[in-house]
Amino acid sequence: MADASLQRMLKDGRRPILVEFDPPRNESPETFISGARELYDAGADIITIADCPIGKASIDACMLAAKLKREYGIETLPHMACRDRNLNAAKALLMGLSMEGIHQALLVTGDPVSHEDREQVKGVFQMTSQTLAKSIVDLTEQGRLNPFFLCGALNVNALNFDKELERAKKKEACGMQAFLTQPVSSIRALENMHAARRELNGALLGGLFPIVSYKNACFLKNEVAGMEIGDDLLSAYQGLDREAGEAMGRRQCLIMARQMRESVDGFYIMTPFRRVALVKGIISDLKCL
Repeated sequence: MADASLQRMLKDGRRPILVEFDPPRNESPETFISGARELYDAGADIITIADCPIGKASIDACMLAAKLKREYGIETLPHMACRDRNLNAAKALLMGLSMEGIHQALLVTGDPVSHEDREQVKGVFQMTSQTLAKSIVDLTEQGRLNPFFLCGALNVNALNFDKELERAKKKEACGMQAFLTQPVSSIRALENMHAARRELNGALLGGLFPIVSYKNACFLKNEVAGMEIGDDLLSAYQGLDREAGEAMGRRQCLIMARQMRESVDGFYIMTPFRRVALVKGIISDLKCL
């Protein structure tokens, strides 16, 4: 079977399209699997799966990644959050992924546990994504683990982007070879993406999030860390119905993709509210760039 990994695609000079699709919060994965297969068949090169996004329990990202690859031949990039497991548990999970033929992961610190859950759920946070990456490299050098292609997160919306770049360089020093960025939806984020291209050695996968409504835009602007929504973009969504809102989100993603194209090695689309049809349209647009 041909190697369809992210590392191989980047090495071959392809511009891969990664699509994030959130795992279900119950034990029934059928809708998730159906959506992932649709996205993959529509041209997504890799399905990325968040690790208990916003700190809420969901089906384990690594187990879902293994199922998609084993049963459907879908290339996956599971996220691994440092929030929920100690180093020993992380090592065990990595060996399980390797056994399933998955040798790539996105390492993140992880969203904190929500306030209402903190009496019952405690974040572990024994390590950072940097120390986890270094541990994975050490395991590989010891011959206990096959080599992994390690990805990290890059917040191009950070208020102090110089500090964010320094953090990214430390991640590279610990073994990370690519960065998936936060969504780009402003001129400042585009400028930061161009700066990252100049400063970093790793591959850059430019983040795209199709905003679908005025309410969605307000929530992202005011409640979600790492997002930057300009007032002009916010006002553009006022009064739009669902169809018009999705069309606006799709257009905005294409505009941003064109503007960052020369600074990125591929694209990373985040799927809003499981709107598979919308993201399939964006995949089609990116294929034509």
